[in-house]
Amino acid sequence: MGIIKFIKNWTLLCSLIVGSIIYLLFSRINVLEPVGDFMGPKLVDLMPYVIFCMLYLTFCKIDMHNFRPRKWHFALQGIRVLLTALVVLAIQFIPAGDTETKIIMEGVFICVICPTAAAAPVLTEKLGGGIATMTVYMIIANIFSIIIIPTFFPMVEKSADISFGLAFMLVLKRVFLVLAVPLLLALLTQKYLPKVAAWAKRQKNLAFYLWSFNLSIIMGLAMRMVTRTPLTGMALFLLLFLPLVVCIILFTLGKTVGGIWGERINGGQALGQKNNVVGIWLMHSFLNPVAVIAPCAYVVWQNIINAVQLWYKNKYGYLKW
Repeated sequence: MGIIKFIKNWTLLCSLIVGSIIYLLFSRINVLEPVGDFMGPKLVDLMPYVIFCMLYLTFCKIDMHNFRPRKWHFALQGIRVLLTALVVLAIQFIPAGDTETKIIMEGVFICVICPTAAAAPVLTEKLGGGIATMTVYMIIANIFSIIIIPTFFPMVEKSADISFGLAFMLVLKRVFLVLAVPLLLALLTQKYLPKVAAWAKRQKNLAFYLWSFNLSIIMGLAMRMVTRTPLTGMALFLLLFLPLVVCIILFTLGKTVGGIWGERINGGQALGQKNNVVGIWLMHSFLNPVAVIAPCAYVVWQNIINAVQLWYKNKYGYLKW
């Protein structure tokens, strides 16, 4: 019973550990490698469907009276744009031959510019925040991404071949398939299938466990990136450590600004919980792929922070930070 209680209290941390162990087993043991090579891509392909189900269950609980933009939504987007601009400005002063510093700062840049994670409403609900306001924020964050990604990427990497139209379609496709469709289905379910909606509302932890399953897959991807990086020494250390600094800053700023409007939990998750899968894709497609270590590390740090928050709330009934 003690082990089961520990897993329930530290589900996110256990997901990170399980994802790491499974990746190492199926990538380091010769007899298991063919299985890993076959199943790994299948699990990655499964992730969007898991997110879809997870968000559908969560959105069935939305109170439509709270489904409207708030002032703090735009305040946090302003902070996100400002921080991104400051990182881009810092990159401009890096000497032309200092490749390692450029890689490190590109890693920081991707951690800051990424939009809010699709799982944010799930974690926000577990922490005691509002699902509806977080969902609206996610939509606004992705709309801002349509503008700031094609604006800032060419400034970071002069050879970055990303057009406004490509970025627009990338974000629009993700918003439509991952957010808009499950949201629309959930709202239709509430109106026309109230018994199904009532069943979904009773499933308090199912969406959270679905996210934990996805997190294990993401952690496997992160381990793959980290173990195959050519970087060593201080550069690797900074790519692993600086995302923690960025993560703490973003969570703190989000909670501080959100707290002005009585939305500390929502604000922290909105600014701090990032869609690092998008960050990893952007790094591979348009920036130095070596810097992908940074968003991978951010995955770990943000979920460790959320795991500690969940443990504290379950134990004391409220969040201290």
